[in-house]
Amino acid sequence: MTSTLQAPPGDAGPPPSRPSRLRQALALARNTWRGLTSMRTALILLFLLAVASLPGALLPQRTPSPNAVDDYLTQNPTLGPFFDDLGLFDVFATPWFAAIYLLLFVSLIGCLVPRSFEHVRGLRAEPVSVPRNLARLPHHARSTSDDDPDAVVESARRRLRGWKVAVRSEPGGVRTLSAEKGALREVGNLVFHLSLVALLGGIAAGKLFGYEGQVIVMADGNEFCNSGIYAYDSFRPGLQVDGTGLDPFCMIVDDFRATFRPDGQPDSFDASVRYQDTDAVERGDQSWQPHDLAVNDPLRVDGERVYLLGHGYAPRFTVTFPNGEQRVGLIQWRPVDQATLLSEGATKIDPPGITDESQRRRSQLAITGLFAPTSSGGGLVTSTFPALNDPEAAIDVMRGDLGLDSGRAQSIFEIDQTMVEQGRLVRVARENVKPGGEIALDDGTRIRFDGVENWVSLQVSHDPAQTAVLIAAIALLGGLTLSLTVRRRRFWVRAGPAQPSTTGGRTVVSLGGLARTDRAGYGEEFGRIAAELAPPHPDAGETGRERPDPDVPAEPPADTDEHDEQDEREDDDGR
Repeated sequence: MTSTLQAPPGDAGPPPSRPSRLRQALALARNTWRGLTSMRTALILLFLLAVASLPGALLPQRTPSPNAVDDYLTQNPTLGPFFDDLGLFDVFATPWFAAIYLLLFVSLIGCLVPRSFEHVRGLRAEPVSVPRNLARLPHHARSTSDDDPDAVVESARRRLRGWKVAVRSEPGGVRTLSAEKGALREVGNLVFHLSLVALLGGIAAGKLFGYEGQVIVMADGNEFCNSGIYAYDSFRPGLQVDGTGLDPFCMIVDDFRATFRPDGQPDSFDASVRYQDTDAVERGDQSWQPHDLAVNDPLRVDGERVYLLGHGYAPRFTVTFPNGEQRVGLIQWRPVDQATLLSEGATKIDPPGITDESQRRRSQLAITGLFAPTSSGGGLVTSTFPALNDPEAAIDVMRGDLGLDSGRAQSIFEIDQTMVEQGRLVRVARENVKPGGEIALDDGTRIRFDGVENWVSLQVSHDPAQTAVLIAAIALLGGLTLSLTVRRRRFWVRAGPAQPSTTGGRTVVSLGGLARTDRAGYGEEFGRIAAELAPPHPDAGETGRERPDPDVPAEPPADTDEHDEQDEREDDDGR
């Protein structure tokens, strides 16, 4: 006797097993990867990168223009701090810009690598077989020939030299020829996108391993050596640059020449320099190579580029103290008006021969004020032209503690205003002086304005990926040109024995053609080829060739294989 256990009513049995969390995570990762590496996602990220770069062009950036950023924050007290919190004043260093950049990089690589392999397989594959019904193609023709099918196909092969051709046989003595051309279109598409990846990679490598430094050098024979970051006034290293191991080339600035138009606009800047490359410096060679350094014409040495950015003036003052000792002050003053080069600055001088520290601090001098290369004259000095036509300086002489030993950083162009506010630095003279003029202080100290020297602002740039970026940019333009000019098209020929009732020849020749779009101009090319391969037979009358009815819309071929459809999808993705 047997008994059967039955589930109680309403019990549907054990619940179906749910996918494991690992399987769910893998499915999520797979779908995310597919979405990220699609061409649509890459285009969206490229658009976002362009939009994210707009603030870098519309707003001042801290890296090249910190003073402009400070002015913007002062003039826009509401929007300025908000933009600063978003990082819009240093766009290219923000995490969100780096995230877009990195996602675009990954998306392009993930999209292009499998696509490149697929295209290589397509290049190695034979052209697709001839469709069964060529009359359904947008371009087709039909005629008869006195030649046999083999001769017709051989003639087509000769005519289609330069095309990728495959000859096949069909039952009933039929011979077919498949030809295609324009694979360089997809090659150009891939080259364009791969070059874009290389371009982005080169720019990233430059940011990682490159650097830029600015330095001001007096144009009177002063020397600058690329020996370390302390040789620069400002230095912006790449993320992987610690400032050591720089190429130790040296440069001497002998002279600077500037010419201006009558309206004060600069006409030309030119600096006469001498330089030694790294090998000469390491050998201790005393020979120097001359070079004329001009704006937008950098000196290239040891992979570095030295640019001439600008210039200014440095007034020279000789201070004669009561005991007869002299000190010469020569330091650059900063232009406050680029149109006329009206400059401001502070020449700071320590008194000689004073061993008492407190007395030395009470006796320091600072010559501050304005310098006009072409003075307007009068009591209020300003500049009317950037050239040294009539130089004059309106100076204040300050005496006291300059705060040089306080441990606080201070600008070389200004004095420490806190010392003035505390009464530890006081003004003892104010005069307008021209070259050769002299000011006498109450303690017998004399200050003479000797003249003016030129200084130049140089920028040293190092980018190890600049050659790769140039090659990638050229390849990008070449790939874009190929993808826009090369036309993808296919041509098919079917030649078979004519039926006994057929007049006008012993071989029936059917031709068909297909291009990506009719706007590619393939109709004219197909007509020329068809006229050569299948001319109307003289005995065929009006039925020797069949042409598409213009009133009937053409249908795409229904029997092209999977490879054909894949090629069409590639064109859609790569457009």
